[in-house]
Amino acid sequence: MNDLFDQHTDLRSPLADRMRPRTLDEFIGQAHIVGKGKLLRRAIETDSLQSSIFFGPPGCGKTTLANVVANTTGARFVKLNAVTAGVKDVREMIAEAENAKRLYGQETYLLLDECHRWSKAQSDSILPALEKGVVKFIGSTTENPMVSMTGAIVSRCRLFQFFPLTEEDILNAMRAAISDEERGMGMYHAVFDEDALLHIAHVANGDARCALNAVELAVLTTKPVDGVIRVTAEIAAESVQQKTLLCDEQQFYDMLSAFCKSLRGGDSDAALAWFARLMYAGLDPRIIVRRLIAHASEDVGLANPQAMVQAVTAGQALEMIGMPEARLSITQAIIYLCESPKSNSVVIAVDGAWADAARSFDQPVPVHLRDTSYKGAAQLGHGKGYKYPHDYPGHVVEQAYMPPDVEGHIYYIPGELGQEAKIRQNHVQRGKLKS
Repeated sequence: MNDLFDQHTDLRSPLADRMRPRTLDEFIGQAHIVGKGKLLRRAIETDSLQSSIFFGPPGCGKTTLANVVANTTGARFVKLNAVTAGVKDVREMIAEAENAKRLYGQETYLLLDECHRWSKAQSDSILPALEKGVVKFIGSTTENPMVSMTGAIVSRCRLFQFFPLTEEDILNAMRAAISDEERGMGMYHAVFDEDALLHIAHVANGDARCALNAVELAVLTTKPVDGVIRVTAEIAAESVQQKTLLCDEQQFYDMLSAFCKSLRGGDSDAALAWFARLMYAGLDPRIIVRRLIAHASEDVGLANPQAMVQAVTAGQALEMIGMPEARLSITQAIIYLCESPKSNSVVIAVDGAWADAARSFDQPVPVHLRDTSYKGAAQLGHGKGYKYPHDYPGHVVEQAYMPPDVEGHIYYIPGELGQEAKIRQNHVQRGKLKS
């Protein structure tokens, strides 16, 4: 457990840590919550911030802003990490907070990093202190707190969402670090080519920590020439190589949802864009194939029965040849499903049938539909009156097929697109549907 943030600059610590903004004026990004006149900024400036949860992707300023709060407020500031802190640590912190408030009238803020890692027992241990105002809570997490945290904690906090920093924000942070002689790399006399900075800013993908780590690595590993360290685009490319796609659990489900909605909406380009991002983030391609097979029935169905063939074949290709070759087969299936005529009649049909099955009484099967494959069935009258369809014109014959209690219920209503248009016309001719 740490009391107030260390105010001294340790030049041995990483550049990203040394360059943390100390005031709101130094803070970069998140103008939607800390811009001039915004609620969070006003609360910090007036030392009236209540329990809050900061959530957003890595390197966007959550812990840094908590640091700014610590430097601004007159209250005690205690920092815990949800991964290592247990209920015992929380109780000790609460006891110290009660003493500080009783003896000195001093309030206590608790900054909890990775707060989504807290168990229910850990969360419950701090609730009484929050209720009484003994402790003000500031949680920091990369997860969506509405999903990953207990409702009791979330309901007592104000939520502030942080977004990835823009490339311009990242560039400003890097330039400040390169020129700062007290905390940054200014004493190295480093000069970065503009395309080097642009490359790092792009690959950092909104993560200032990633960008500053790359700047530090580039400077420390490049030999000076005439007392000057020049960082070119080639050196920058070696210092930060591959863009990291941010994909926590909630982001994964959001991206998968966007992929499925793009399939349903028939937008091939959007579906491929989400497919590529999911693959880039390391998703198991079998998840994509399973969704394709489901959507082949759910959103295309009998409007184009070949959609199921394409989806299942993509799955077989994945099993037979693996990635990356199978991405072509999967891409083909994605485009085929998107461009196919759409119908949700299969979903409507099965939902209706299942709903009736759940609430219906268990009645005997009509005699003419019963099994006749065993010896003695005829003596019981099973199959009596059954009309064999192939003995009739068109190989179709009208007779009662439905369970008696749902006789007359219609589950499958063919759509008007693609192959289902023919099925619909057939139903009209047979009198099952009105034209």
